[in-house]
Amino acid sequence: MSAYSSARDEFNADAEDYLFLDANENPFNTDYNRYPDPYQHELKAAISDIKQIPKENILLGNGSDEVLDLIFRAFCEPKEDEIITMPPTYGMYEVLANLNDIKTVIVPLKRGFQIDVNSVLSSITENTKLIFICSPNNPSGNLLQINDIKTILDDFDGLVVIDEAYIDFASNSSFISELNDYPNLIITQTFSKALAHAGIRVGMCFASERIISVLNKIKPPYNINQLSQKKALEVVQNFENYLFQVEIIKSERELLSEAFKTISWIEHIYPSESNFLLCKVDNANYRYNQLLDQKIVVRNRTNQHLCENSLRFTVGTPEQNQSLLKVLKQLNT
Repeated sequence: MSAYSSARDEFNADAEDYLFLDANENPFNTDYNRYPDPYQHELKAAISDIKQIPKENILLGNGSDEVLDLIFRAFCEPKEDEIITMPPTYGMYEVLANLNDIKTVIVPLKRGFQIDVNSVLSSITENTKLIFICSPNNPSGNLLQINDIKTILDDFDGLVVIDEAYIDFASNSSFISELNDYPNLIITQTFSKALAHAGIRVGMCFASERIISVLNKIKPPYNINQLSQKKALEVVQNFENYLFQVEIIKSERELLSEAFKTISWIEHIYPSESNFLLCKVDNANYRYNQLLDQKIVVRNRTNQHLCENSLRFTVGTPEQNQSLLKVLKQLNT
């Protein structure tokens, strides 16, 4: 398959003295009248420096959801192939599988929200093409054990997708450092969490050059608009500022975790390596509505596997967290 060849693929230069009459663009300058760089070279170079990975191993998507959808479309045959997910986990894996007419095989996490490795390996068939692992996991917040992940990478011939949307809040480093050892490894990250730019919809994919070249063939030619590329570049160039915010969030996460222990109706606080806390409460539906009445929105996860009567609290700013705690204490009956 050949990728669509856009005008900016055939000729792309920043020189101001060129007369661009090739792409049927509006000639009147608005700063955004020209098509964006289809392969985001400048942004990828900046990400490459931060992540210490060649830019040939990077794909950018319109959010991580587009990246995940491209993976399905490139590597799964509709009506034939299967994926494995491990609930409770990010719901888009199964949504995208359904969208692409791919069967989802569910292998629930064990209590403690860890991988049931033997069950995963025994569920693999000749039609299993993708295994999705979310670490730190959403909605539980914990890291999945590294040795379990490596066992699956070693024993599975298909692709293993590790969703690291929350990795910047974790004590472990990214699996990016393992890419050279595992040609079947794909890692996704995002600008939406630690980098504080969910609104620009930029997701990152790190994989072998061979996998990235396949995904580049099927991605839309201008999937990252110029406004998002420009803002994402500013974010990467100010990376230290966001690391400072991450440290605040991690500190506030621990303060909230301790404070939640004084709330009588919060029965258990699950360990978290993310920017949220999953808590088992006495009655999730009742407490959720109580908080809504106080104009505080949390996530009710009670219908997910292992999450009965659980609420998920995103860690806010110090001021927001104090407001939350004040309300929680008022409801402490």
